[in-house]
Amino acid sequence: MTGTFRSLRGFNFRVWAFGAFVSNVGTWMQRTAQDWLVLAELTDKSASAVGIVMALQFGPPLLLLPLTGFVADHFDRRRLLLLTQTCMGLLALGLGLLTISGHVQLWQVHGFAFLLGCVTAFDAPARQTFVSDMVAESELSNAVALNSTSFNAARLIGPAVAGVMISAIGTGWVFVINAVSFAAVIAALNLLRIGELQRRARAVRTRGGMLEGFRYIWNRPDLKAILLMLFLIATFGLNFPIYISTMSLTAFHGGAGQYGALSSIMAVGSVIGALLSARRAQPRLGLLLSGAAVFGSGMVAAALMPNAILFGVILVVVGVSAQTFMVTANSTVQLSTDPAMRGRVLAILLALALGGTPIGAPVVGWVADTFGARWALCIGAASGFLALLVGIHHLVRHRGLRVRIVARRLNIRLDDPPA
Repeated sequence: MTGTFRSLRGFNFRVWAFGAFVSNVGTWMQRTAQDWLVLAELTDKSASAVGIVMALQFGPPLLLLPLTGFVADHFDRRRLLLLTQTCMGLLALGLGLLTISGHVQLWQVHGFAFLLGCVTAFDAPARQTFVSDMVAESELSNAVALNSTSFNAARLIGPAVAGVMISAIGTGWVFVINAVSFAAVIAALNLLRIGELQRRARAVRTRGGMLEGFRYIWNRPDLKAILLMLFLIATFGLNFPIYISTMSLTAFHGGAGQYGALSSIMAVGSVIGALLSARRAQPRLGLLLSGAAVFGSGMVAAALMPNAILFGVILVVVGVSAQTFMVTANSTVQLSTDPAMRGRVLAILLALALGGTPIGAPVVGWVADTFGARWALCIGAASGFLALLVGIHHLVRHRGLRVRIVARRLNIRLDDPPA
């Protein structure tokens, strides 16, 4: 329980991590099954249709932003999570029963995706900030990384299991299994030792509370740069359900099993990236830049791969870089934000990370349908390189970045960050 896993020494975080992992496995099973249901069963391999479903599911965090951050900062997060996790389980059960009965239609998947997105809009900022309630401030960065590791370790298992189960018993039962998996996280929330939760300053209820979050970010050039980089990569780069499903179906001519396997291979890189982040004592801005650069390069390489095996190898690299970037961004924002503002700032972060999907997913889906899956991957590559430029611009303007050649050696100088 030292080093990489040091935050698991606490009972509350250990119980939470186990329950969340079980539920996350079910969540990734449902995501895989839902994408496959739309792509291969309800449409004729339409990537645009998958993009629309993703837009409906991930758009509500942006639409509901004035409420979600306020709720995360002002209400009891454990009780809020009990409510949201229960609702998400019921939605999974409803879609599962509808699919098993053979009556599911595309418009119904749209409705369930939108409702799930609305619940997730309240769940995500509360879940992210709840991590800070379970660990000491000195272990927050490690806990954020391990929380991400749990999510991506589940991503390693869920899609592969879903691919097998879709072929064996059908997509509907995958949704039902996900509904059952929510019992684990609900049980974990009930088992927590309430007296051991960290008591941090709560925000004072005032008019225009959410606007305070925007003003806070606007006066922080570092947060503005990080959030813009995050928006670019999350909107146009992290559309992996479209990338992997279309490459699997159209470029490599595989089935549900291959799609699930490639999604799990992608998760191998994500788990490695999250564990590497957990080992670091503090996040660094340089990791954001290197993560964005490697992500863009990896997406270019993935677009050029001639077969599924080599494509999977590159996906590991892409997963490491993407997760390094996302965990570093999350940890940096949390650690550098006043605790009383943390819920609202994280709500804005998550709204940008998830709310950009209604813009990016349909665009990426249209490119995949019109020009091919490989060109869609190039859109993701461009997002990584643009994020890199944003980060470099911030360092030049606000941190005095200077690059010179001294005695035939590259010399990089950076001013100390403000206290």
